[in-house]
Amino acid sequence: MSVINIHKLPILQKAPLQNVKMVMEDHCQKHFISNVNWPSFYPYQPICVFMMAYTDKAFYIHFFSHGHDLRAVNSTNLSPVAQDSCVEFFMQLPNNTEYWNFEFNCIGTVNASHRVERDNPQRLTDAQIRSIRRLSSCGNKPFEEKEGLHSWELTVVIPFTLFGFDAEHLPSHIFANLYKCGSKTQHPHFLSWTPIRTKVPNFHSPRFFGRINLL
Repeated sequence: MSVINIHKLPILQKAPLQNVKMVMEDHCQKHFISNVNWPSFYPYQPICVFMMAYTDKAFYIHFFSHGHDLRAVNSTNLSPVAQDSCVEFFMQLPNNTEYWNFEFNCIGTVNASHRVERDNPQRLTDAQIRSIRRLSSCGNKPFEEKEGLHSWELTVVIPFTLFGFDAEHLPSHIFANLYKCGSKTQHPHFLSWTPIRTKVPNFHSPRFFGRINLL
């Protein structure tokens, strides 16, 4: 199992969203989303890196991606953002069969749910999605696919209220995986932070989640 440590950074709670990256650059390690799990079908490997931290109220994740194609067709809540230039965070609390999926395209559109099985999701409401703060270097307006090499960044803040715990009852760790994908881009790809051992692409695989310790 892949294991990383993330740190509590209270300073983030008061930082404007546009300054979160700068704070995290000073305090957080960078981790690559680089596992090409199905090379026979999807060999393309763009660069993707994430940093992660937390406060008493939320998880903070900053993604950086560089590679071919840039697509942001989906702009409404719960639309299939995985078809676009997309990054994702899936997580599961200890001793819990339910897991959460948070999927973001490069303009910050959200598709998010929680579930025990892939085929039975409980979709987040519009109000819950509004509680997830997002800042993208691509803005927030949809656009058709752009060819060539592109770099983009996305900062997301996922509040603990979505999971039903507070500052007095934070877990010591979570299980998670982070992904980079783009199923309808000209260079389709399905990368993960920790390896996935399935025959076909399937990010809904909690048994392959890594461990993230909350220090």
